Amino acid sequence: MADAVLRTDIPGALSKRSGKVRDIYDYGDHLLIVATDRISAFDVVMPTGIPGKGKILAGLSRYWFDLTADIVSSHMESMSVDDFPVQAQQQREMLDGRAMWVRKAEVVPVECVVRGYLAGSGWREYAESQTICGHRLPAGLRAADKLDEPLFTPATKEESGHDINITRERAADLVGRELAEAIEHKSLALYSFGADYAARKGLLLADTKFEFGMADGELILIDEALTPDSSRYWDADQWEPGEQPDAFDKQYLRDWLEELCEAGTWNKEAPGPELPPEVVDGVLQRYRQAYERITGQRAPA
Repeated sequence: MADAVLRTDIPGALSKRSGKVRDIYDYGDHLLIVATDRISAFDVVMPTGIPGKGKILAGLSRYWFDLTADIVSSHMESMSVDDFPVQAQQQREMLDGRAMWVRKAEVVPVECVVRGYLAGSGWREYAESQTICGHRLPAGLRAADKLDEPLFTPATKEESGHDINITRERAADLVGRELAEAIEHKSLALYSFGADYAARKGLLLADTKFEFGMADGELILIDEALTPDSSRYWDADQWEPGEQPDAFDKQYLRDWLEELCEAGTWNKEAPGPELPPEVVDGVLQRYRQAYERITGQRAPA
């Protein structure tokens, strides 16, 4: 197994910003976004990476950006290292397959979450109040139940800590009514397309998150799209309402970490624990399965 790429250092950029998973290099009117092999859980970046995870995320995003271009344009212009700045090309081997050359956009400060099934924070909120982000739902729903229709459930974009679920009205207050309606419309259209496509591959798209930006007056899709980091995929054959199916994402890692918390050996604060090889492999295989089932192609190594 190749070593995980945890940190990058690309010369020639005006500035660099590192998120939990991506390193973003500013070249003026374009950005170079590098998907590392870092993985986070409970808002803590783990000290151990998942080798090849960044290539899987970047490759899946490109796949979905291409498929959904008729719904909304994306920020991606190229994943060919030959199109990157000359100084960046010096790190061709590391960047190949995990970096995107994208046009810069003004980020819309709302996380656009769409839920088709009752899971995660949506399930927890429903269990307490029978609502999700202002949507009143019928009584008696179970965990993993399919909703009557997909719900747009926005959240704030927080620099640190958890994003906070908000109502559609609060989203409109933050970005204006017209833009809020536009991102809701695009998010629901993207979810419906993605859910239908995944269903043909035997997968259920339980929920997902999109991010948008404005570039030259145009609303575009940015960051990533329908990856295991931003989406919850279930095997359709294993789905049973009332039970949380095994997910093709990092839920496996979260479950392992919860066991450490119950044992009193970790408290969900940095630094995170080192991940044993079997956990690294368990996460990687789930990401690889998601990639291969969605695309029908072998996952990048």
